Amino acid sequence: MTRILSELLGTDEHRFRTSLGKLEQASGHPNADIQLTAELSRATKAKLRDLGLDPHDTTGPELYQALQTRFKADDERLVKALRATSKQDDTIAAVAHTLRSLPLINDAFALKATVAKSLLKKSLPKKTMKRLGYRSFDSMVKHEQVAAIYAAAMSVESSAWHKQLKDSYKKLRARDFESRKVAIIHPTSERWQTLAADIVRDRRHTVLSFKELGALVILPLPASDQPPAAATATLILSLHALNEIRAASTFLKLCQVKPDFGTVVRTVTSAEPTVTAELLDQPVPWQIVQRFYARFKDAFNATVFEPHVQIDDLGWHSVERLLEHIEPSLGFWCGTGHLSLLHDHQPVSLNIIDAALNHSNQLGFADRISEHGQLSLWHELLLRYLKHENIERTIIGQLQAELVPQPALT
Repeated sequence: MTRILSELLGTDEHRFRTSLGKLEQASGHPNADIQLTAELSRATKAKLRDLGLDPHDTTGPELYQALQTRFKADDERLVKALRATSKQDDTIAAVAHTLRSLPLINDAFALKATVAKSLLKKSLPKKTMKRLGYRSFDSMVKHEQVAAIYAAAMSVESSAWHKQLKDSYKKLRARDFESRKVAIIHPTSERWQTLAADIVRDRRHTVLSFKELGALVILPLPASDQPPAAATATLILSLHALNEIRAASTFLKLCQVKPDFGTVVRTVTSAEPTVTAELLDQPVPWQIVQRFYARFKDAFNATVFEPHVQIDDLGWHSVERLLEHIEPSLGFWCGTGHLSLLHDHQPVSLNIIDAALNHSNQLGFADRISEHGQLSLWHELLLRYLKHENIERTIIGQLQAELVPQPALT
């Protein structure tokens, strides 16, 4: 069982076995790893049957091809649904419209627009002004949304400029932030069409998220130059990014009592925040804590989180369920996030993000992406252990120690 999990996760078996043994002992030997492995086998076989494959005699390449065929058909159905509900011919614009209308809790603890503009003015993005066709900073901020300016600047300014802006975050205080809805921005002007084409060509990415701004920027793509399944991939990555923005927002709300709040902001914008306590010899990602309380609301500890964080802040939406909400036939992907089939000791991921990226980039079996499925499996394993009281108590105890209330600097 340990060998199977270690191969699915792409980690060293001996090291994994040792770390898992410690976790099993600390949690009272619940055999969570064995239970998870058995569930993975049953669920993967069920999905193989749904694809019309033999669950006992299917190779990795056969599954990969079936997933690509399924994803292509689902993309066509989803695009029709997006256009029908949004009344938009441009599929990327339809994605942005759909995201704004989905039943999501999208509140975020985000930098005030006035503060964000002030930081930009101090680190004047001259290349951005030139690319967007503005002669003055004031004219640019008058006509462009601040998150869109950040998106352009992050793509065209130098690394030295990036560092200067991010370092300025260290001086931020909790009073510079406010609670508001996550902004979903889709710039479409002619200037943006040209700039977006360059960004997508260089980064091969249509979605830019800004945790500190509580904003998602979806770049425009000309219909004549869209990669395969561009709309579906954009929607999936956007929904994933919204989860990350919400999780970072909760972490910042929780840390607003810390005197080094600005440094926390700087860190959150560059990397996934973690809790000092460890599981499987690694710091616990904050996303795990967020997802745990989203799944097990009864475990919420008001003493630790309130008054700054409420149970509703600890939300996490299922990307697959939301896709099913838009187009019911995509229900096939529900529950596949952490599923994989081993082929020559390597995983073939059923995760829809991996499927989308494999299809959009037209990757062959040998070059396939599986990292999102592996990360999802890693998180699922940690969640299985975190639900055991003594493990949760250790993690939350460490978190509470890090967050001893202190007066915020003013």
